[in-house]
Amino acid sequence: MNTTILRKSILGIAGLAVAGGLAAGPLNHDTPTVDTRPVAAVVQADKPAVDKAKLIPHGVQGEQSRIDLNDEQTANAKAIIAATKKAGMDERAAVVSIATSLQESKLENLGHLGDRNDHDSQGLFQQRPSSGWGTVEQITDPEYATMAFLKGLKQVDGWQDMPLTKAAQTVQVSAYPDHYAQWETQAADLVAQHWNS
Repeated sequence: MNTTILRKSILGIAGLAVAGGLAAGPLNHDTPTVDTRPVAAVVQADKPAVDKAKLIPHGVQGEQSRIDLNDEQTANAKAIIAATKKAGMDERAAVVSIATSLQESKLENLGHLGDRNDHDSQGLFQQRPSSGWGTVEQITDPEYATMAFLKGLKQVDGWQDMPLTKAAQTVQVSAYPDHYAQWETQAADLVAQHWNS
């Protein structure tokens, strides 16, 4: 008899605990909550998503590389996106531009590197004043450098239908033409994240 009373007591206490937990849980969900997220995050959530199929229409070629970006590199990626929009070009042009800059400078606005410099190459795209890209002051300005790259890209007939590395190489004329391909995924991710921000 003591076992039966003890079992009923334990089950009764367990039942109260469960009932109390259920009452405390759902009943408290009616309490208004305060949204502590920054306003910008709420606004960005309402913006339309970028169509990923437009960013990498031909699929990636080869293994992909990725680097962690600091604030300056992220700002440079955003500057490339802004210049692409200003030039009236689409998200794919921004992907090609950012991938090119990732290969050329890791999205760093490089000045003259002395003995480590490739001729007189400078800026986000390692453009050369001696090759007619502009003055040092111009090609180290992210907007100007991007616009110059995009002007070259617009002159590539059918660039939209080319693999990224071929489009970039046609503009840049690099000694390493296939290296641009490795940055396509990270460039697309950056465009998807910042195009509508």
